[in-house]
Amino acid sequence: MRWLPLLILVAIALVGLRVYLTSRRRRASRREDWDAKLIRQLRDQGLDPFAAHEVDFFFDLPNHGAARSVSEKLKTEGFATDMQAHSEDDSERISLHARKSMRLVAEEVTALSERFKALAEGLGGHYDGWTVRRGA
Repeated sequence: MRWLPLLILVAIALVGLRVYLTSRRRRASRREDWDAKLIRQLRDQGLDPFAAHEVDFFFDLPNHGAARSVSEKLKTEGFATDMQAHSEDDSERISLHARKSMRLVAEEVTALSERFKALAEGLGGHYDGWTVRRGA
């Protein structure tokens, strides 16, 4: 009888852990689904995902310091970057655009998206996604 409360607590903990892991997997899956879906759409439009393409990545950052930090990190990885200030709710924010020639492999693009999202959020900003430069 003394084991019954312990068994109930363990069961509750296991259910909680399962809910947490399932929600975490769904969040990652949505991001992966978006990147993979966009690559499929581009392929359906005739783009060869295995050839190198100019890919544009977009960030919204809270200040010049955060934008410079992201820009410097990306430049060491072979990205070209440019920044532009814009106003939002009476505060100045910085749009950062990064560009790199690369293949459109879903797993690689998803990994970049996840890393860029964490990088931007760590500096109080947002990662706004990517697109392929057409006609380049």
